[in-house]
Amino acid sequence: MKEVGMTTAIFPGTFDPATNGHLDLIRRSARIFDKVVVAIFDNPSKRQMFSLEERLSLLQQITEGLGNVDIVSFQRQLTVALARTYQASVIVKGVRSVADFEYETQMASMNRYMDDDIETVYLTSRVEYSFVASSLVKEVASLGADVSELVPPVVFEALHKKLQSTNA
Repeated sequence: MKEVGMTTAIFPGTFDPATNGHLDLIRRSARIFDKVVVAIFDNPSKRQMFSLEERLSLLQQITEGLGNVDIVSFQRQLTVALARTYQASVIVKGVRSVADFEYETQMASMNRYMDDDIETVYLTSRVEYSFVASSLVKEVASLGADVSELVPPVVFEALHKKLQSTNA
C-alpha cells in the first residue's frame, strides 16, 4: 500500500551495461523521490551483452548504499502498467541531447494518454556524461578502448571479463 505523501518513481532502461550516467541519474532520483524503482527492461527480441540476471546483479551492487532504491525487471509490459504495479506516480527519464528530449517527449505524451496520473520527469545528464550511451560503451570497449571512467568499477570488471570470454 502506498504511504500518504510518499512519491515513488520508476526509472526504466535496459542498462546493458549500466554506466556512470545511469548511476548519477539513479542517485539524483533517490534524493528527489521517496522511493525509486529501477526497472530493467528485458527485451527478448534484442540481443543483450549482459543477461538479465547479470544486469540485475550489477545494478544491485552499484546502488547498494541507496536505501530507497529497488531493482526490478520487466518485459512485455508498458512502463505505465509497471508504474501502476509499484504505485509510482512518476517516470524518470534521462536526457543527454535535444534528440533524446524529442524522443522522450513523444513517449511521455503516449504515457500520459494511457494514464493521466503518471508524470514524466526529465533529468538532464551531467556534462561529463552527455555523450555516454551503453551501446557506445560496448562498441568502443570491444575495440579495445579504456571505458573505466564511463562505468562503475564493478561494471568495468564485468565488461572486461565478458569481452575476454567472447574474444577467447
